[in-house]
Amino acid sequence: MKSVSDGNTDWEPNEMMSKQIVTGYRVLAVSFYFVFPLFFAMPAIAMDGNAILMQVDKNLQPESYEMYRKLINIEPDGDKKEFVLYSVKKGQEKMVALFLSPASEKGRSTLRLGENMWLYIPSVGKPIRITSLQSVVGGVFNNSDILRLDYSTEYHVKSIQENENHYLLELKAKTAFIAYDRLKMLVDKERMVPTTIECYTASNMLIKTLYYKQSKDFGNGIIRPSVLETDSPLYKGYKSVMIYAKINRKELADEIFSLNYLPKVAELR
Repeated sequence: MKSVSDGNTDWEPNEMMSKQIVTGYRVLAVSFYFVFPLFFAMPAIAMDGNAILMQVDKNLQPESYEMYRKLINIEPDGDKKEFVLYSVKKGQEKMVALFLSPASEKGRSTLRLGENMWLYIPSVGKPIRITSLQSVVGGVFNNSDILRLDYSTEYHVKSIQENENHYLLELKAKTAFIAYDRLKMLVDKERMVPTTIECYTASNMLIKTLYYKQSKDFGNGIIRPSVLETDSPLYKGYKSVMIYAKINRKELADEIFSLNYLPKVAELR
């Protein structure tokens, strides 16, 4: 397996891991949809759902960090397309991602500032506006998933239920510009991270389901799922997977998160 940074960062997940990820979808989908309604058929107790959501955000990612990850798009016939990205994030509304591979995408970079997003293509020479529901990589993940901000930045908790092991948070988008109008987030009480998230439109149509899996210690107090999978009833047979290799706390200057800096993102590595 190749390095995610052309020799500077060891890529840990192997091919067997990727196969296990793909084969796990069907069981996950069945168990969630059939167990979920019965599992939480109980009254909610008084608690601060927004505080829980903020803790989830804190456990998923530091306030300022750099990250390496692989994104895999899987088609119904089994064909795959893989991308490796280097990303940096600062605060609640600033994120940049740089494509390291494949060669056809290398050097492209994306910037997110709040609800605004841009794609920089070296051969074009200037940033192009993109939207949250588009996808710079194709597949089931959209730009909002790839350049994800903290959940508490985009959503507030509308209701909460719990049982012995989980919280069920129903989230409502704070503005009409956010990719998903509502989320149903299942949170592991012990680790305080999501396990499954259903994403809905304002008309209550399920757009996609996200599955957080395989907890990993990334060091420096960062313990979180290392795999994010998704499927969608709108793209039957298609699947997409993100595998997180490294997440490091890193102080970052504000100038990095600007249109003028997009051609120079590679200098951060």
